[in-house]
Amino acid sequence: MPTYSSSVCERQSQTFWVNELTNSGYQDDQQVKLRHLQAEVDSLLQQLQNLKEQRLAAISEEK
Repeated sequence: MPTYSSSVCERQSQTFWVNELTNSGYQDDQQVKLRHLQAEVDSLLQQLQNLKEQRLAAISEEK
């Protein structure tokens, strides 16, 4: 479970960072790019979490 809480903490930090940049006066096109990158990061983090869970499940089945 530490991985999950760590991911939640990282996600909250990333959300804060994106909000700060969004409110800092960046051009609209830069904000759109930033949002797309954030969505990609979120997707990759979710994929990583899924892989970790699959590996843990496979290890549990072997025992």
